[in-house]
Amino acid sequence: MSATLVAKNLAAAHGDRALFSGLDLVVGPGDVIGLVGANGAGKSTLLRLLAGLTAPEEGTLRLSPADANVGHLPQEPDRRAESVRDFLARRTGVAAAQAALDAATQALVDGTPGADDAYATGLDRWLALGGADLDDRADEAAASLGLGISLDADMRSLSGGQAARAGLASLLLSRYDVFLLDEPTNDLDLDGLERLEKFVTGLRSGTVLVSHDREFLTRTVTSVVELDLAQQQVSVFGGGYASYLEERATARRHAREEYEEYADTKASLEARARMQRNWMDKGTRNALRKAPDGDKIARKARAEGSEKQAAKARQTERLIERLDVVEEPRKEWELRMQIAAAPRSGAVVATLRGARVRRGSFGFGPVDLQIDWADRVAITGANGAGKSTLLAALLGRLPLDEGTAALGPGVLVGEVDQARGLFRGEETLLDAFRGPAPDLEPAEIRTLLAKFGLKADHVLRPAATLSPGERTRAALALLQARGVNLLVLDEPTNHLDLPAIEQLESALASYEGTLLLVTHDRRMLDAVHTTRRIEVAGGRVTEH
Repeated sequence: MSATLVAKNLAAAHGDRALFSGLDLVVGPGDVIGLVGANGAGKSTLLRLLAGLTAPEEGTLRLSPADANVGHLPQEPDRRAESVRDFLARRTGVAAAQAALDAATQALVDGTPGADDAYATGLDRWLALGGADLDDRADEAAASLGLGISLDADMRSLSGGQAARAGLASLLLSRYDVFLLDEPTNDLDLDGLERLEKFVTGLRSGTVLVSHDREFLTRTVTSVVELDLAQQQVSVFGGGYASYLEERATARRHAREEYEEYADTKASLEARARMQRNWMDKGTRNALRKAPDGDKIARKARAEGSEKQAAKARQTERLIERLDVVEEPRKEWELRMQIAAAPRSGAVVATLRGARVRRGSFGFGPVDLQIDWADRVAITGANGAGKSTLLAALLGRLPLDEGTAALGPGVLVGEVDQARGLFRGEETLLDAFRGPAPDLEPAEIRTLLAKFGLKADHVLRPAATLSPGERTRAALALLQARGVNLLVLDEPTNHLDLPAIEQLESALASYEGTLLLVTHDRRMLDAVHTTRRIEVAGGRVTEH
């Protein structure tokens, strides 16, 4: 059905910190609204408010019709103990609808008053969400996406690529009237991104989404809502993402110009008022000091002159009071990162010779590959093709069934792995950081992490409790903490906000060592200078 979601004057806070207020939003059929803002600005919070999962501090929500189905699909970095089939049923809303229908059926059998209406409502919802043919459609979607496993397999047994395809399948199978999507592009390969783009742009339902994939935003959204944490403002921009960037740049330039004009005018008037007061005071002193006692006319003239200066000063002060105050635009917090460089390694950085790895039905290799000093290598390929396997083999972390792997002399590796595995344990963030950076004092670590938006309340928390974005920031901070000459980045943009992605790209531009970059971020592939491109497909490596 066609549904409209209307939010009026919404406000939200995190603890004692205000996130946003006065937010008005209408999500109509066919709308694709992108939520943008720095990590911590409240994007995920807003999605939960729109889904009715949490109550706003202020404001109201209205859904028309009231029985429309709103689908909230959040990030799920940690997989549950459930089958792929159960995962699909849960994410599409069919599992909850089935449970409600089963309860209504039992109430009907028991003769509970009102059971007829509850059963009819439950059946309508189950049918609207696609419960009647979900199993058949799930098999088709799994085959179409090349999932290649039984839908009865445990989600925890899936590889990262398989889990990404299962997540995409859950979205493609959904039949909600309003979609609320939190980072749907994370972990998707280029084929998955294209499928997701077609799905989102083809929806008749309204959609609100959070994504840090700039190309995806450019291709899909029809308007943008910016949550500006620094300014405590909510701005709505009509038009697509490219239009938003232009309008935002113009608006910020005008805001700065208006403030500078106000500040210059105020400063000029204040200087004039001070000068007039000085002239008045000087004139009064001169009148008292220089005029003879009998020279009443001269004394009176000087006193009148001083009064005129006082009147002018009061007039200038009234002009200052009547100025429309323009607040100075607050500068947004920016991640300013550098990658600490180590002395160069030998000429040959890493090699694989006849390398083969077998993992069940998956075979990797044989691969012969040499990475030389200052190579900047982009590694591409579909999910599950073997990109992470290639990195692990090159770094000597993966035992080979055949062949050899070697790192060259003097190689110091800095890595952001796809799972952000270093920061997933029960030890505190501070302790997890000290392991690979033992030469840093705790105070130095705290200062460095603060530059990456990880403050005192993060440092002593178990690393496993950090959000995916916070773990990524910690991994990037580690690159600045110790020198590296082989930088390995496996999907570094996952969970990073847009300003941080741009800062990472800037840091990579000035990094002079060897780089191995795995990313499906199309803008990053264009922005980062690379000297070689390697494609991984079906466990085989091809250089272009």
